Amino acid sequence: MRSTSTGIVTLLAATILAGAAQAQSPEAFYKDKSVKIMVGHAPGGGFDAYARLGADMFKKHLPGAAAVIVENKPGGGGLVAAAFFYAQGARDGTMMAVFPEQLANNQVLTPKLSPWKMEEMRYVGSFASVNSGLLLRRGAAAKSVAEMKAVESSVGCDGVNSQGYQYPSMLKNLAGFKFKMVCGYRGSPEYLLALEKGEVDIASNAWNALRITHRDKIVAGEVLLFAQGGLKRDPEMLDTPLLQDLVDDPEDKKAIQFASAGAAIGRALLLPPGVPADRVEYLRGVFDRMVKDPEMIELTQKRGLLLAPTSGADADKVVADILKAPKELVERAATAMK
Repeated sequence: MRSTSTGIVTLLAATILAGAAQAQSPEAFYKDKSVKIMVGHAPGGGFDAYARLGADMFKKHLPGAAAVIVENKPGGGGLVAAAFFYAQGARDGTMMAVFPEQLANNQVLTPKLSPWKMEEMRYVGSFASVNSGLLLRRGAAAKSVAEMKAVESSVGCDGVNSQGYQYPSMLKNLAGFKFKMVCGYRGSPEYLLALEKGEVDIASNAWNALRITHRDKIVAGEVLLFAQGGLKRDPEMLDTPLLQDLVDDPEDKKAIQFASAGAAIGRALLLPPGVPADRVEYLRGVFDRMVKDPEMIELTQKRGLLLAPTSGADADKVVADILKAPKELVERAATAMK
């Protein structure tokens, strides 16, 4: 009898506690919690810069949170961390990430190498859209876009699922550029350093980062900014052609545009699957207020970063459009990246 009574009491207590947890407001949930922002790249690059910007400002805008920290988990152009995040990321809202903008594209282009479902994850918000800039070093054998179609150039990259590989590969396969892909570098800082040392001739990276790290080199003529990836020309690169401007076939242009669709997402905070809906909406609200904070605007400017925010809901719409792309278009883009 005593044993049965004890069991009933224990069950009732557990039920009451579970109900209380479900009824807990998002504000109360984050009290004394540590929040982690994962980055799939090494410290020092554009992904890391935005993650640390977000961490610094969430410390202010998440009242009661014990800490907001950044964890770097480099490998495979950020996609090793993305796979881990999808499978094992904390589902309670204490874990976010800044990952490559092409996760949705990769899900349909290279499904065997992309073990995640973007439709199960939610964006908190985007700090800024991002075009990629393709750089040619001054000492390379090819001196222009025309010569790149006649003379072999080596291209530094990290993983085959990263824009550093995909964009140059599309020029190689769709526009006849004689590119030799040299992958295996641990993130953009490494292959950009290889570019400066003359180990490779060409490298591609987000303009959000290049405008800080390589603007002086571009102005000095040490590197030539010869193309950009994106859906429309970045205001700071109006004289630089888009990748789709360098191909003639209309269907090839569409394939490149599809591969570039993630540029609209840019540098954004992502949540893993299973985060309670009220916490998703709470974090989105915090983000929307945070990016309007004069302190954040000033901090962004001091760090040389761009701030042109997009809501999490709008970023999710971009993902939905990518995932419902016609099969023929997906196959054409996938073939162009091989």
